[in-house]
Amino acid sequence: MSSRTAVADVAEGGVSAGLRRFAWANVLYNLAVILWGAYVRATGSGAGCGDHWPICNGQVIPRDPSLETIIEFTHRLTSGVALVGVVVLFIWARKTLPRHHLVRSGAKASVVLMIIEALLGAGLVLFRLVADDTSTARAVAMALHLANTLLLVGAMTLTAWWASGGKAIRLRGQGLVGGLLIGAHAGVMLLGTSGALAALGSTLYPEVAGLEAHLAPTAHILLKLSVLHPMLALVVGGYLLAAVVIVALARNSATTRRLAAAVIGLYLLQVGAGVTNIYLQAPVWLQLVHLLLADLIWIALVCLAADALARTEGSAAPHEVVHPVAAL
Repeated sequence: MSSRTAVADVAEGGVSAGLRRFAWANVLYNLAVILWGAYVRATGSGAGCGDHWPICNGQVIPRDPSLETIIEFTHRLTSGVALVGVVVLFIWARKTLPRHHLVRSGAKASVVLMIIEALLGAGLVLFRLVADDTSTARAVAMALHLANTLLLVGAMTLTAWWASGGKAIRLRGQGLVGGLLIGAHAGVMLLGTSGALAALGSTLYPEVAGLEAHLAPTAHILLKLSVLHPMLALVVGGYLLAAVVIVALARNSATTRRLAAAVIGLYLLQVGAGVTNIYLQAPVWLQLVHLLLADLIWIALVCLAADALARTEGSAAPHEVVHPVAAL
């Protein structure tokens, strides 16, 4: 059996192929859940179950539901399945892998962040920060929700990466590479937060168009933030592209170079989607495409950091990581 076949059957560290595939499947499934959650917000269906949680309009299964109720209730069901998925992943890893294994640690972090995600979602409903609510509290809650979502996706991605043979991240002695990657993650998270708030502004004020209207003294803060988001995208994008190029050059690794190229390619696509989104005045379908690209950039960046920070400057690749697509 060739070394490549062996890696495909059982990832380094004793992780079974089934566990590896399940870890990546969890990442993909949660992307779908995130997109559906954005659809709930974009269609104003967040109050489809009233201010009841976890039940819907006082019922376990709503009878004679409206379209908004169906959309919101479906999101709750799919989110519940997502929670079950990470719990199963954690139990599977705990049962089959030794204590302190990287996959066990990543799965545990995923469970914790998933519970926080559920509580944040419940808070939006219970405090009625949904539908047409324009309060500052909703904006703050959405920002926290988005930040936790990115951390959750990052934890799940790392779990799948380690299940595919990835080595432990080493922060000490990484110098410029470590600093650049920390800055890149912080920048993308800030950009994602501003994007979520800009999308919320487009949902709440679909009739407002034009730069002057967005910057008018009486304009809502969310509309003003929607103008800031494209400017921030240029700044963060410039930093991100420079950072990943430097990281790729500093690491003698084909895997690092491929991941850096993926980040760059996805970001350029994202810029195109963003410009089109502004031109078309943020149709729902394009908002979802924009969000999907943002999540894929985040996943690629997390994988890039995991690979680059498992190495030292000029080091050759110490391991082979199963490609995420091949893992499925």
